[in-house]
Amino acid sequence: MSDVSATGYLREDSSGLELVFERTFEAPITEIWSTLTTSEGTAAWIGTWTGDAREGGSVSFTMTAEESAEPEDVAILECQAPTRLQVEFASEAGVWHLEADLREVDGVTTLEFSQLLDQGQDITSIGPGWDFYLDRLVASRTGAPMPVWSEYFPVLSAHYARLG
Repeated sequence: MSDVSATGYLREDSSGLELVFERTFEAPITEIWSTLTTSEGTAAWIGTWTGDAREGGSVSFTMTAEESAEPEDVAILECQAPTRLQVEFASEAGVWHLEADLREVDGVTTLEFSQLLDQGQDITSIGPGWDFYLDRLVASRTGAPMPVWSEYFPVLSAHYARLG
């Protein structure tokens, strides 16, 4: 039996309905920022990228935990080091608007990660997917074993169905 749990919740803000996740790290904010914004950092938990990684730029991003993942375009809408990153991720599943906000208190950094939801998006797969990838981020930082997708989907889908 796995100790995997669904952590996402819905929040309405001025932009619309967001699916929100939080993770906490015993690390300086600059280290966590690096795991989100450098190709070496993202390679450890979600994927690799090449391109113009600055506000207004774009990168070609390939997820590494996916079978036969194709490179996808990511536009960098906002990049305020080391506290805020906002991107648009264009994939065959549509355009995903993602945000990462970081804050540090006494050497502990909290990541708030969110996806703005478009009408009709299926959060029963999106939610478990982000729990999976954010748990991979935690594992990459702590040295824990990498999560296994089958422990997340469809197991966590019921939680997200209740939210929707």
